[in-house]
Amino acid sequence: MTILNDLSNEQILKVISIKKKIMKLESAVQKRVEKLESKIHLIAGGDGNSVASPAKRKKRRMSKAGRAAIAAAAKARWAAYRGKGASAAKKPATGKKRRKMNPAARAKIAAAARARWAKAKQAGKTTL
Repeated sequence: MTILNDLSNEQILKVISIKKKIMKLESAVQKRVEKLESKIHLIAGGDGNSVASPAKRKKRRMSKAGRAAIAAAAKARWAAYRGKGASAAKKPATGKKRRKMNPAARAKIAAAARARWAKAKQAGKTTL
């Protein structure tokens, strides 16, 4: 950026006039924006004097019948979950069946565990 001392008087006057033109354009644009906002507000249902503000929603109210239906459904779900009532359903399976161990393999593992404990007890240990 050039320093003002390096500019001639004529150049300084041009800069000043350009600055004034820019300021006029900015104010014109700002006025136009305000007019458009007021028109938008009028279309949206306001009085046009104030800047458009977001409309507040009315609070939704539920009828007594609707609330009773929701409560009855919740009670039915809890009854089914606890296993009470006519519509008591089992909890859904996780998808995989639980695998059962072969009795021979189970006996082999139990024998190995007994041997480990016998060895630990001979060593005087109370935990493995």
